[in-house]
Amino acid sequence: MGLTLGQTRAIRQGRGSVDSPIMKSNRNEHSYAPGHRCKKNELSVLLVQNDEPESEINTEDKEKTLDATIVHEMDKEVEIHLNSVVGLTNPKTMKMEGVINDQRVVILIDSGATHNFISTEIVEKKRIKVEKTSDYMITLGRKSKRNGIYKLVEVDVQGLVVIEDFLPIQLGNSHVILGIQWLETLGTIWVNWKAQIMKFPVAGRTVTLKGDPSLGKSLLSLKAMSKIIQQEGQAILVELGSCLLSKEEEQEPQVPTEVQAVLDEFEQVFSMPKDLPPQRGKDHAINLKEGTEVVNVRPYRYPHYQKSEIEKLVKEMLEAKIFRPSNSPFSSPVLLVKKKDGSWRFCVDYRALNKATVIDKFPIPVTDELLDELHGAKVFSKLDLKSGYHPIRMKGDDVYKTAFRTHQGHYEFMVMPFGLVNAPSTFQSLMNEDYPRKFVLVFFDDILIYSPTIEEHVKHMRVVYMPNKKKCDFAKERLGYLGYVISKEGMEVDESKVKSVREWQAPRNVTELRGFLGLSGCYIKFVKGYGMIASPLTDLLKKNKFEWSTDAQTSFNRLKEVLSSKPEQTELSSLTVPNWVPWDRFKEELKEDVFIGMITNQSPNSMKRLTERALLL
Repeated sequence: MGLTLGQTRAIRQGRGSVDSPIMKSNRNEHSYAPGHRCKKNELSVLLVQNDEPESEINTEDKEKTLDATIVHEMDKEVEIHLNSVVGLTNPKTMKMEGVINDQRVVILIDSGATHNFISTEIVEKKRIKVEKTSDYMITLGRKSKRNGIYKLVEVDVQGLVVIEDFLPIQLGNSHVILGIQWLETLGTIWVNWKAQIMKFPVAGRTVTLKGDPSLGKSLLSLKAMSKIIQQEGQAILVELGSCLLSKEEEQEPQVPTEVQAVLDEFEQVFSMPKDLPPQRGKDHAINLKEGTEVVNVRPYRYPHYQKSEIEKLVKEMLEAKIFRPSNSPFSSPVLLVKKKDGSWRFCVDYRALNKATVIDKFPIPVTDELLDELHGAKVFSKLDLKSGYHPIRMKGDDVYKTAFRTHQGHYEFMVMPFGLVNAPSTFQSLMNEDYPRKFVLVFFDDILIYSPTIEEHVKHMRVVYMPNKKKCDFAKERLGYLGYVISKEGMEVDESKVKSVREWQAPRNVTELRGFLGLSGCYIKFVKGYGMIASPLTDLLKKNKFEWSTDAQTSFNRLKEVLSSKPEQTELSSLTVPNWVPWDRFKEELKEDVFIGMITNQSPNSMKRLTERALLL
């Protein structure tokens, strides 16, 4: 029989603390034979977590902002077990079914939770009214700040009406958690957690609650899981991961007929070479600092399953003559790095060798200066070189310095490998020799061909030709390059890049703040008044000044908003690239020995007015 609201409130008053468990009956209904154990009707789970600084369960961003009505002060810190949140059964918990507003829910009674909690899914679905509170901290592996409380929510628990206050949180396979906040109102309790039975007096009668083991999930060890599999014969392995695939990647690229003819003509360019590259006059040299001794680093240990992959990659590169067996006194360790597509990249750790190498001073391209050359271009092709450094040979006298060791042998590179400190400079100097600033932009192994018309683009493509065909885009009016989206209108922010800004958590220290400002600062020229918006954040970079304030949070949210919105919705805008021709004409029209200071706007009318004014001087 249910209780009225008045009866429930009366029962709450004058109750003592929770007593120790005293019920110990745990006998099975059926006794088949001595030593028999009944089958446990619950799901066993092996919980595997990555050792990452970020918590896998982070609900602070996912909960919606709650309407403010009444301020309710929280008097102590809120704690809850991580297992309770993800739905695992703890020793002193029990699960049972209940009802909220005609909605069936799973209720978890947890003696380790300081307060009562309710799933955000239920309160949003049933539109339960919220009252705002001051911020309170929830300890869930790490502390997180929240606010809001759901007052006097009515829950039917096996016929018992419970009317309690609840804090919102995102839960696993439970909808409601009843913690010490509720248990303390019951007075003396007889409970047997093992038998999943709880008894307590209410209005002169004894109420009995029984847990349902079928609703629970228990945590088990790998050893226990192996034993269960042997007994049961089968198991299901479920791995939760994220897979992001953009629409661009899903679609087959459409290449104009004229461009496809060029690609067919140069089909051999997209195949892997079978021999050493030709001498290009830019063989890579390794000049060691004076007094440097032989660099010999002990090999790393790697998992057994990687040995077969290393053997396969070594065999392929030996056949391609990328490296050869070696007797060099030099040696660097090998490691495998997983690519986005799941395959492995063969890497050599040359850090010790790099410390002993004299650094080249060849200038590396500046992205902004490269993109300033795109005015008037309407058709674009992007090339990605396959194993970009390998088309450059090693200088004969320095081949032995590239030696590395695997579990099966000692080898040295005949071509320039990745990981050498001066490899980017050598590669960029070679790529800059032919057609820079004419119709080609080169940033290491990312090559952009740009033209005003498709006809000229075909001619330019014939001039430029080893790209990685899978990563190439041909004859596009709009494509991503060096973190931007370029088109005939100019440059825009690449949505895939600002996604990280949109999902960034509020920084907790200077290191995290520097990371956010570094990422958002890549698009500083797209945001009007970026310096003013980011000022409260940059102030926190000063020594001993990091204290996250309301101004800092406002600045943080504003930057995320501006960088995440479409150009027509905020100050975020697309940028036109400079047109240098009118400027050259302007200089020709100026009188000799006339010098003026100015800020020019790149538009025909403003340039005309500026020229007329200068000629009057």
